[in-house]
Amino acid sequence: MRQGFRVIDTDTHVNPSLDVLLRYAGPALQAHLDELQPYTIKVQPRPGQGNAEDLEEVSMLSISPVRYQRVAGAKPGSSPDGGGERGFLSGRTHMVASQPIAVRAAEDNAVGRLEDMDTEGRDIDFIIPGTWAYGAPALAPHLVQGLYSAYHRYMADYCSADSRRLKSMILAPGSDPAWAAQAIREHADEAWVAAIWPLVPEGVPVDDPDLDPIWEAANEAHLPIMYHGFTIETPYFPGYRDVWDNPAMGRCAGQTWGGQRFLSFMLMSGILDRYPNLRVGTLECGHGWLPHWLLRLTRQIDYVRGSVPDTLKHTPVEYAQMGRVFCGIDFSEGVEMTKAVIDLVGDHVLMYQSDYPHPETVFPEHADTVIAWQQELGEPGMNKLMWENATRFFRLQTTPWDSI
Repeated sequence: MRQGFRVIDTDTHVNPSLDVLLRYAGPALQAHLDELQPYTIKVQPRPGQGNAEDLEEVSMLSISPVRYQRVAGAKPGSSPDGGGERGFLSGRTHMVASQPIAVRAAEDNAVGRLEDMDTEGRDIDFIIPGTWAYGAPALAPHLVQGLYSAYHRYMADYCSADSRRLKSMILAPGSDPAWAAQAIREHADEAWVAAIWPLVPEGVPVDDPDLDPIWEAANEAHLPIMYHGFTIETPYFPGYRDVWDNPAMGRCAGQTWGGQRFLSFMLMSGILDRYPNLRVGTLECGHGWLPHWLLRLTRQIDYVRGSVPDTLKHTPVEYAQMGRVFCGIDFSEGVEMTKAVIDLVGDHVLMYQSDYPHPETVFPEHADTVIAWQQELGEPGMNKLMWENATRFFRLQTTPWDSI
């Protein structure tokens, strides 16, 4: 709790090294480790970001990263370091936190994370894996199944430090919907599970009817469907070839555009009509775009006839009004933008997020920074932003305040 407000952080991360992840690998994945070799890189842990600072280097999975390098104003094909093999964010982002993140909080130190949560006043962390999980559907199906199963075991162990406060999602590969549905049913009742993340290979739309087993299993479990914006790994965001090789533009467009596309097809396809228990949410995609996008999408559905099923029961605006749509905030967009979104779409949509332990967090002042908006948003609105909306979006089996 912080300043009298409960706090659910809807966007926090782990990014376990391959060594940590493979502790939880089953025999099938262990027998095919050589197939992961082309996707394994060595990196030096960066201090203060929750990494394994006690090691000189660690092995990480990197499936097929974009490597934007061009500085704005430079000739195409040029870069300050000749391009190389680094990803487009490598070495470009810098921590602005005033206190170091607990060592290995992003690896295997759940106790350290809980201590950081106490320092900042976060009651619940919703935890999202690194970019390897987003890119994994590009791999052979047996590797995807092995890696995702390992993550589920790893997260069950990590969250067991206090499963009332540590939550994550089931990874549901769109490359194998039947396996994904089985995984959902297998893990749905576990205390750490709060959502489903459908991860589709490049070229597969999120509303492909072949993915229906995923929605059916999530609907049965009352688990929401989330999308987290990533811009580094395949399947790349829409328009990724059209940002002229600039890393800042790629980051700016990619997360927002990815979230807009995900939300559009979840709302236009009739999925929410067929599966009434589903809620959909976007994380780390910004939030200022949401009112404009819902209104414009509603208008285009009416204008471009025949682009949605005749049986679609509601418009995108109506789904949001019904409480089926949620969106994490980017605090850098500020209180004025946040208030404008609330005024236009209602105070039941937006959710607090910090991106801990990544460089965008201002740990341990992130929660305080947003709570300071109370003067403009009011106490009821702040309660909804900091925790109430997240409790309606996520399926929380347990919470820290269950006994209250």
